[in-house]
Amino acid sequence: MSRVRVSSSAPVLPHRARPGPAPALPARFRRVIGVSEFAGFPVAALDFYDDLELDNTRSFWEAHKQVYLDAVRAPMEALCAALEPEFGAAKIFRPYRDVRFRKDKTPYKTHQGAFVAVGASTGWYVQISPRGVSTEGGFYRATPEHLARIRSAIDETRTGTELEQIVAALRSEGWEVGGDRLKTTPRGYDADHPRIDLLRHRSLSAVHDIGFGPVVHTGELLDVVRADWARLRPLVEWVARYTD
Repeated sequence: MSRVRVSSSAPVLPHRARPGPAPALPARFRRVIGVSEFAGFPVAALDFYDDLELDNTRSFWEAHKQVYLDAVRAPMEALCAALEPEFGAAKIFRPYRDVRFRKDKTPYKTHQGAFVAVGASTGWYVQISPRGVSTEGGFYRATPEHLARIRSAIDETRTGTELEQIVAALRSEGWEVGGDRLKTTPRGYDADHPRIDLLRHRSLSAVHDIGFGPVVHTGELLDVVRADWARLRPLVEWVARYTD
């Protein structure tokens, strides 16, 4: 199997090997029946998404589907299997975009994500893309009912202060905490509420950008993701109490 090649017109990104012939994907990364031990994501996974961003077409996908299966899908399955005993079963998302109501009709996602749900749209997430690997956790696309319950908990002094402290601690450690937010004050709350910034959130998550350093290509990435998800447990479990 040949490696995905860099387009001659594409910029050479830091993680990419020099142009030219490359060896076949190492055996430890090849897709086999069942789930193998996690050995990291090969450079070919990042290369695949670099090239997909430049040529997001069915013809490219069909020509390089085996690279996706071996370099992206199989390692993600192995990573999720290793994390399952501690965090639960993950959903590995399909690579196809839903383009029915979008102006952008490119057919394939330029990332691969997996999500462990512990409540309604609440849980842990891991992703690989051209920019490397990232981890995150929190809540996403909450229903009006769940959002009302979350805001009620933020409004209450004891539980709201608890979330405030969780978020502050994560930010102090370098986590990027954000999400979809209202620009105005949510109905029923005062603009001078002590936790108005949290009340404006319609989704809330903390993200760690691991990047594409050497650890991404080794089994040690499992320990990094496990530690990140464990660090996010207070945030995820706080939200889960109000989205079950």
